[in-house]
Amino acid sequence: MLKQRIVTAIVLLAILLPALFWRTPVPFLFVTLVLMAAAGWEWGKLNGYAQGPSLALGALLFAACIGAWALDWTGRPSAILWTVVGAAWVLGGAFLLKKGVAGWPTVPKPVRLVGGLLALWAAWLAVAQARVVGVNFLLSILVLVWVADVSAYFAGRAFGLKFTKNKLAPSISPGKSWEGVWGGMAGVVVLAVAWVFADASSQAAVPSVYTRLAQVGWPVLALAVVFLAAMSVVGDLAESLVKRSAGAKDSSQLLPGHGGVLDRVDALLPTLPLAMMLASITAR
Repeated sequence: MLKQRIVTAIVLLAILLPALFWRTPVPFLFVTLVLMAAAGWEWGKLNGYAQGPSLALGALLFAACIGAWALDWTGRPSAILWTVVGAAWVLGGAFLLKKGVAGWPTVPKPVRLVGGLLALWAAWLAVAQARVVGVNFLLSILVLVWVADVSAYFAGRAFGLKFTKNKLAPSISPGKSWEGVWGGMAGVVVLAVAWVFADASSQAAVPSVYTRLAQVGWPVLALAVVFLAAMSVVGDLAESLVKRSAGAKDSSQLLPGHGGVLDRVDALLPTLPLAMMLASITAR
């Protein structure tokens, strides 16, 4: 399993890194578009659709992303759009977690299907717009999710249940603790402050999302990154909830040793649009 994980990670990095740092955003947008189409196929399978209809859903998502690209939406961030998407994630995430695993099947199947596809479409558009803004800007969002996850893991291992009596969401993801969440939040605050100073010292041509938020105020920066870390947990739990309801361990086996695309991007699904929302409404 470890060997599979390493080989898959190397192959993914060999594809993603050159695309990310290419002189134009086009290769990266195309690679992420293919990955999102695969996630659309996985979403169909998790919702009980057969192979054919699930492939059709992936193709539909691919077409929707291509349409947004053709209309040049990738180069036009919109505070209104991202505020609507962000509100949908906050309210929808709270609704799903309150309902729990048993409540997922009670949501009408068309609502589940369309909601998931829209979430994937919005995430692709957000990552595309972030890459058009600049590599430093996009990386600051991606690394936030990774640091939140790693910090939460180590904080949970070290302090899990030492300050609280209950797990975070035992029926959805038994391994997660409140201490892990707090550790993840602390980790992203440290990351954000360090990145702001790194931007300043290197005189970055394209500021990170942290520098943009810090220009409004340090308290705003701290609150914003804590909020984004919390929403990354919501994304992770939402996908775990759907998988548990479907009786699936992974969203697919497309990425040997890692599961499926949804397993790798679940925390990014709310974080990317919300980061674009914060960057858009605080833009000067």
